[in-house]
Amino acid sequence: MGIPGETVSVFKTIVLFVLAAAAEIGGAWLVWQAVREGKEWWWAGLGVVALGAYGFVATFQPDAHFGRILAAYGGVFVAGSLAWGVVFDGFRPDRWDIAGSLVCLLGVAVIMFAPRSGS
Repeated sequence: MGIPGETVSVFKTIVLFVLAAAAEIGGAWLVWQAVREGKEWWWAGLGVVALGAYGFVATFQPDAHFGRILAAYGGVFVAGSLAWGVVFDGFRPDRWDIAGSLVCLLGVAVIMFAPRSGS
C-alpha cells in the first residue's frame, strides 16, 4: 500500500504535465494557425503568452531536477501533440503514432516514478 503523500505527488506531477502540455502545444498551435493557416496575428501573440506560461508550469513539479522534468515532459509532449491534432485538426494517428506515443509515455513513467535512492 502506497504512502498518501506519494499518491498526491504522482497526481500533482500528472496534472502539471497535462497543464504544461496544454500551454506548450496550445501555444505552438496558435502560432501555427497565425503563420500557416492565415489567422489573425494576435493568435500568434496568444501563442507566445501560452508558451511562456508553459515555462512557468514546469517549475511547480515536485521533483527538483530540471533535466528529469524536461526529459519526461518530452514524452508527454509527443503523446499530447498527437491528441491535440486529433481534437483540433482532425488528424487520425496510425498504429505507429499510437505505439510510439505509448512508448514515450512508458518512458515518462520510468523517468518520473521509478524508485530511487538519494536523488
